[in-house]
Amino acid sequence: MTLATNLGFPRIGLNRELKKAVESYWQKKLSASDLMKVAEDLRTRHWKLQQDAGLDHIPCNDFSFYDQMLDMTALLGCVPSRYNWTGDKVDLETYFAMARGNANAPAMEMTKWFDTNYHYIVPEFDASTTFRMASTKLFDETMEARAEGFFARPVLIGPVTYLMKGKAKGIDALSLLPKLLPVYVEILQKLAREGVAWVQIDEPVLTLDLNDTAKAAFKTAYDALAKAGPDMEILVATYFEGLRDNLDLALSLPVHALHLDCVRAPDQLMTALGKWPANKILSLGVVDGRNIWKNDLSNSRQMIDAAIAKLGPDRVWVAPSCSLLHAPVDLNAETKLDAELKSWLAFATQKLDEIVALKNGRAHAESAFAASDASAKSRASSPRIHNPAVKDRVAKIAPAMLNRASTFPARQKAQRAKYGLPAFPTTTIGSFPQTPDIREARANFKAGKIDAATYDTRMKNEIAHVVKFQENIGIDVLVHGEAERNDMVEYFGELMSGFAFTSNGWVQSYGSRCVKPPVIFGDVSRPQSMTVGWSTYAQSLTKKPMKGMLTGPITILQWSFVRNDQPRSVTCQQIALALRDEVQDLEKAGITIIQIDEPALREGLPLRRADAPAYLRWAVDSFRLSASGVADTTQIHTHMCYAEFNDIVESIGEMDADVISIETSRSHMELLEAFVNYKYPNEIGPGVWDIHSPRVPSMPEMVALLEKASAVLNPDQIWVN
Repeated sequence: MTLATNLGFPRIGLNRELKKAVESYWQKKLSASDLMKVAEDLRTRHWKLQQDAGLDHIPCNDFSFYDQMLDMTALLGCVPSRYNWTGDKVDLETYFAMARGNANAPAMEMTKWFDTNYHYIVPEFDASTTFRMASTKLFDETMEARAEGFFARPVLIGPVTYLMKGKAKGIDALSLLPKLLPVYVEILQKLAREGVAWVQIDEPVLTLDLNDTAKAAFKTAYDALAKAGPDMEILVATYFEGLRDNLDLALSLPVHALHLDCVRAPDQLMTALGKWPANKILSLGVVDGRNIWKNDLSNSRQMIDAAIAKLGPDRVWVAPSCSLLHAPVDLNAETKLDAELKSWLAFATQKLDEIVALKNGRAHAESAFAASDASAKSRASSPRIHNPAVKDRVAKIAPAMLNRASTFPARQKAQRAKYGLPAFPTTTIGSFPQTPDIREARANFKAGKIDAATYDTRMKNEIAHVVKFQENIGIDVLVHGEAERNDMVEYFGELMSGFAFTSNGWVQSYGSRCVKPPVIFGDVSRPQSMTVGWSTYAQSLTKKPMKGMLTGPITILQWSFVRNDQPRSVTCQQIALALRDEVQDLEKAGITIIQIDEPALREGLPLRRADAPAYLRWAVDSFRLSASGVADTTQIHTHMCYAEFNDIVESIGEMDADVISIETSRSHMELLEAFVNYKYPNEIGPGVWDIHSPRVPSMPEMVALLEKASAVLNPDQIWVN
């Protein structure tokens, strides 16, 4: 019969229990044994949730204290030498040091997992890299699930994906495959000896453009892995895009099942069915693991029926498109969303029910199918979604609206005359810490315990504090610290129409960092100014220039749960027009250095090169639409972090920001190379202090980073961040 399966479940807990426990452990308020108990309770709760929903295969080892790629690094004993790890097993101290750094060694690099806002810790390789099994977590959790009565399928990052998503110095990462494969074989053999029937190996790089070396690596890898456990069956999971020209390669792998993401790439199904080998199982990803809209069960069941007609019911599994890691835990925790909007949504827990309903079909899940049909009809006809004035304004966007009045050299001359900044001007990316006092004031204001005037006074006191602090230490371009903001996207969404907000819709971004993305359900506009009052108050406290701080249109889009009933490009244009109004209002109010952050520009890049130009065109145009309606003397900044820039650097240049700041401290200025090779013409501010690590860099370290930057850039271009 057709089975219901899952690729992964959110690990943070309904109330972010994991975040709180991990941070308490870091603060030495929680012991290691107590941390382990919290983790065990969460795993058991989530396995039971999936079992009770009716899943036939439940994933295990999808849990992590920080990141699943870091877990693989620990399992494979691939610990960089700077951590002085000499033990038999990777302990928690070493594990967290790799993620966050310690007093003696900086953290490993962190970047986005494909085109998601989930960050992973990047493995490091060189010619001397060796591998050995150095963690028991995988086996412990697998046996833990079995002992508690759950049919658990262990999840591993595949060997080719692990190498290709790492960072190799002086070698091709795939040249390490002969060293790596014996350890993977040893892992699978150990699982097989322990009676594991199925193992899930995630190979999302199969959805990328692969060269001949990578394709050969897959053949080599799976020829070896297929022999590791003759009584254990392998599911290779692909997701985030279609297989396209890699379909034949994936189908040729000697594994028992292959997972296809038919949410991101529904068109691949019929092509795949025409080539599907005998006896290979199809895991069909038809429930969206990355968004929160209720599944159109009738439409998805048509895909399942087509697969069953071709392969038979016993060779089709129903699954989410990818791990449910990227979705909030449970919609039932939302008590403030109105009934209509809530009827359109499904979080991870509800997606489990959708998977089971799709497995059973309409005849055995009539109420679920009826609710799905009603939701689709309601969304299509709801007047709250569509705003004719917004649609008309988008239709009237003209090319001239995308261009500054003058070229950068002319603007640079005007700006230098106006601001008179020193060489190597200093500024910060924008936000100061959200202190306990700030959080308390926000919570009390939302709960009605203090009035608006009291709240404003407390925020202004905090702004005055950070302005004075920056003046005292000699920062050149100040920020107001963003005390009033709960999140760089949520804050703006709360002040624009077309957005809705959850109370508990948390998802993991990296480590213990969780975000609560806004829900863009309708047409977007800005009823009134969003930042002008706070920025002008901050400017009134100092004679130094105060930088206005906005989140850019692409980042607001990427870091929200976005409506799926119109092109993302159109939604982005709507956001850009709202921000354009805000930029112009800031300028009118005397705030003439304005930063429009776009850390998600690279994140949104399609996984296939052929699809990139179209995305980059509308993304760059959206930024320019938001930024271009100002005078030459108004200086536009943007910020990007934790991304590889080589494949988008020309588009970054086309954004035509006067100053770009980028994260370079973790990469020791290596990320700057893209801008050097491209000969980036505008000004650039490399970051010299990694704020995601508790480690404090020394002055000589920061000076060395700037000297490194000055050796490859014109010092006249450089800011310090």
